[in-house]
Amino acid sequence: MAMRRALDTGWQPTAPALVNLVAASGGPRLTAAFAAAGLDGIRAAQSVALVPLVSGGMHASDLADRLRVSRQAVAQAVTGLERHGYVTRVPDPADARARIIELTPRGRQALRVIRCNAVDLEKRWEQVLGERRLGELRETLQLLLASETEAAGG
Repeated sequence: MAMRRALDTGWQPTAPALVNLVAASGGPRLTAAFAAAGLDGIRAAQSVALVPLVSGGMHASDLADRLRVSRQAVAQAVTGLERHGYVTRVPDPADARARIIELTPRGRQALRVIRCNAVDLEKRWEQVLGERRLGELRETLQLLLASETEAAGG
């Protein structure tokens, strides 16, 4: 117990830790929104893989690069999403050995739920922060994302 008290004194979470905690805090609401929409077999963590597919199908390696996760993580997520009908893998017309991951109508429905949930969350944040501070937060996050993308060579 003495160790815990010593660690608690003056300890502050880092900004990246806070961003991760805020992002993770939306998971239960998103899971409930999926359930209310009749969408089973999808977790908030998996649903992130659907977002880049809104602009069209892509290879698993491209999806992994876009999400900045391992190819193994994408393969696991896609397998689960495909099993529950959110995505499908189709042959790549340019390379018969490759497969392209595409959204199904059920996947597009899940994206609508994700978007609606995100808009509702942003409205709650605006009630807490006010319009000006929410705008500043958005600009700050965009700046940080651009900086990280540049630093990663992307």
